[in-house]
Amino acid sequence: MNKKVAIIMGSTSDLPVMQDAIDVLKELNIEIEVDVVSAHRTPEKMFQFGTTAHENGIAVIIAGAGGAAHLPGMVASLSPLPVIGVPVKSSNSIDGWDSVLSILQMPGGVPVATVALNGAKNAGILAAQIIGATQNDVRDRIITYKEGLKEKVHRAASEMKYD
Repeated sequence: MNKKVAIIMGSTSDLPVMQDAIDVLKELNIEIEVDVVSAHRTPEKMFQFGTTAHENGIAVIIAGAGGAAHLPGMVASLSPLPVIGVPVKSSNSIDGWDSVLSILQMPGGVPVATVALNGAKNAGILAAQIIGATQNDVRDRIITYKEGLKEKVHRAASEMKYD
């Protein structure tokens, strides 16, 4: 059975950042589900999502949030699934540090894997790697993807011109 990655965010304003996770998971041919789930404005929806995601074919949750950034931690407190938090530098953010620390500083027993500020692409790759640990076809696509990254660097280096 193919496993899905859920990509959730606290607001539609987070979509430009979270689009990087969507794009890389599509490139890796991994099924996704995308939704807005606000910890502060729709706590009932967040509770429903967090407590049932594992029953709905979801294998990994990527949660992006800015400002106080409670969404990743709250979902992690409700779900048995791995949660990857993406701190988003939002308009109400303090240079993004509030989001980073809100997601990074979780209490023992409620882990959230945290990527860099606006690091949704890496969140997507990490989600694929988690699935790829038990699904060989996904692992093979990740290997091919990373080979492509290496080739890009070699190509760019060979195209450099020196005066």
